[in-house]
Amino acid sequence: MAGGWRWPGTTCGSSCGASCAAWRANGLRVLSKDGDFRLERPQVYADPREIGPVEWVICALKATAIGEAAELIAPCVGRETRIVALMNGLGNEQRLAERFEGWRIFGGMAFVCINRGEPGVIHHLDYGRVSVGHFEDDAGMCEELAALLQSGGIETVVAPNLRFARWEKLCWNVPFNGLSVAGGGIGTRTVLEDPELRRMAEGAMREVVRAGNADLAAAGSAARLDGGELVARMFAQTEAMGDYRTSMVIDYVLGRPLEVEAILGNPVRRARELGVEVPRMEALYALVRHADLARRGERRLLGAGSAEMPGAVV
Repeated sequence: MAGGWRWPGTTCGSSCGASCAAWRANGLRVLSKDGDFRLERPQVYADPREIGPVEWVICALKATAIGEAAELIAPCVGRETRIVALMNGLGNEQRLAERFEGWRIFGGMAFVCINRGEPGVIHHLDYGRVSVGHFEDDAGMCEELAALLQSGGIETVVAPNLRFARWEKLCWNVPFNGLSVAGGGIGTRTVLEDPELRRMAEGAMREVVRAGNADLAAAGSAARLDGGELVARMFAQTEAMGDYRTSMVIDYVLGRPLEVEAILGNPVRRARELGVEVPRMEALYALVRHADLARRGERRLLGAGSAEMPGAVV
């Protein structure tokens, strides 16, 4: 299970790849609004094969690594192992279900403001609720996961179903992650204070609600996202964050691959399949996808000298 937290009667270990050496040398420091703490000797492993089969696997990879997730998880899977995709975006559980049985798979949506600092340091800025759902919508299994997380002091709610939970989280991720990059690299305060950006954020959020409700209806679920309540709640929570840097804008500034397909591309494609018009979501997807490709050198950008090229039109 994830990094060093303790649940009564459990042993927790983490496979943390490149950060393993730093965790072993310096422990894990969490700088939190609820009080800082340090884990001096967290149980960390460079290779999941060192861990072996466990009861629960919490996969907290970036969605950009979903293609490698199954191979990393596989050494830890035994007869009764369950897997929680604590990841952003739409479609992660479906990808894991291509390799593992559906009954094993859960989704976890973390409504929390966290940034990673240097290796071995985590900044917890605000909030901390986790919403959980089961891939096959088994309510009893969800309650078991929720009880486990709650026993470790984590605020946990069981969503009406996994689709509901995923689209609810996208109501924030689509507009604020999308605009943070489409705006050239901005924090949430800029979105909130600029009237046009704020209008764009609200419009995109309402499109997510419409697409999500269409997806729920198509799946035969009676659950529905309440657009008015969600918009009011998401904006109120964002107002309280200060000038928060989204995970996507941090990846953008640092030149890392962006979770553009999971957070924007997959929801847009699902909306199209359902016949739901989502022009703001489509615009954000096109712009952020282009920015991701350009940042990685896969798209040519014009520079100051481009206007002086022979044949330039003025």
